[in-house]
Amino acid sequence: QVQVVESGGGLVQAGGSLRLSCAASGRTFSIHSLAWFRQAPGKQREFVASTLWNGARTAVADSVKGRFTISKDSVKNTVYLQMNTLKPEDTAIYYCAVRPGPATDFGSWGPGTQVTVSS
Repeated sequence: QVQVVESGGGLVQAGGSLRLSCAASGRTFSIHSLAWFRQAPGKQREFVASTLWNGARTAVADSVKGRFTISKDSVKNTVYLQMNTLKPEDTAIYYCAVRPGPATDFGSWGPGTQVTVSS
């Protein structure tokens, strides 16, 4: 089993920055990839960014491209989501999740961390 816990959320003004962390523990050797998702009130959960656990490839949603960056600290088993030039529409609960293979579903969801961007 893999457990993930998000942290780093908070309240920030538009144009500001936050860095979210997703710390993984347990059977981390079984992780194929880790992704960040977000869900705003009244909206469906959406993909934000992902990285292979070996860090070889990353992906970022078009809606945040150029503003958000995903990176991984292999020593700490932690994945970061650096969010710059934040907009009010980035307000959401941000979750991370992992999956054991490329064709498997993301599971082992964390409890989420709230990001609120004021205008």
